Amino acid sequence: MLSKKEKKLIKEIWERLTPVAEDIGSDALLRMFASYPGTKTYFSHLDISPGSAHLCSHGKKIVLAIAEGAQDISQLTVTLAPLQTLHAYQLRIDPTNFKLLSHCMLVTLACYLGSEFTPVAHAAMDKFLSAFAAVLSEKYR
Repeated sequence: MLSKKEKKLIKEIWERLTPVAEDIGSDALLRMFASYPGTKTYFSHLDISPGSAHLCSHGKKIVLAIAEGAQDISQLTVTLAPLQTLHAYQLRIDPTNFKLLSHCMLVTLACYLGSEFTPVAHAAMDKFLSAFAAVLSEKYR
């Protein structure tokens, strides 16, 4: 699904974003909550207001998980296995939400990276985030 060049590009982008994982992740979550208010349901026990410790912490976890998956995309299913189980069996997250967050993450990346988020980078990242969401959804079948 991804060429060698695309995999390298994705890995480089996420390595660059790791130091600002909290900012990227919390921004993507806020976009998702604003665009798809129903997704807030899963966070009712947390303070998800802008800048809150809960929002920043969870946003960072998300970005670090994506960055870890980008390190070796061919092993994405293995890398995400614990998260698959957690989200499917314990948290019981609607798998549609993974796609919604992926879309919001793309918008966040476009805003953060600006002109560096070229059409090639956008297309590669879209494919990668789609694969990421699909792998997280596998346990639901």
